[in-house]
Amino acid sequence: MKKGLIVVVLALLTFGGNAMAQKNIKLGHINSNDLMQIMPGRDSAQAALQKEVEDLQAEFATLQKEYETKVNDYMAKRDQLSELIRKTKENDLQAMATRLEENRQKAEKQLEERQEALLKPIVDRAKKAIEEVGKENGYTYIFDAGVGAVLYSQDSDDIMPLVKKKLGLK
Repeated sequence: MKKGLIVVVLALLTFGGNAMAQKNIKLGHINSNDLMQIMPGRDSAQAALQKEVEDLQAEFATLQKEYETKVNDYMAKRDQLSELIRKTKENDLQAMATRLEENRQKAEKQLEERQEALLKPIVDRAKKAIEEVGKENGYTYIFDAGVGAVLYSQDSDDIMPLVKKKLGLK
């Protein structure tokens, strides 16, 4: 039983190894971070996103200031308030703090979604160009050196010049 299994494994390794040796494997790599830095439209997308960040920060700062004013007002008058009014104001302040936190989280999610929406067409264009370069030049695999996906890259071609050419970039 064990001999049969060993023979099958050896046969698979032999024939599998021959099949791999017969196929010409061509490797390429690209640094997607570097490519994204030079992609057309990226700067305008970043500027639009930065404006939205600043607008949301200004809005949040206004709400934060309003909250702080109410807290300071409460702290100044706390000892003069009845127990019922003090508890009501504390509950109101707690509710306001909760709304502030919810608004902050909502704004963060909104910015993430906006960033994705603004950058998606740019990323899609880059991916398409990489795929086209891969097909046109017979690459079997293209690795992304920008995210550390390459551990060993001997005999790997840097396809950045080809992708730049495909995108019409210098």
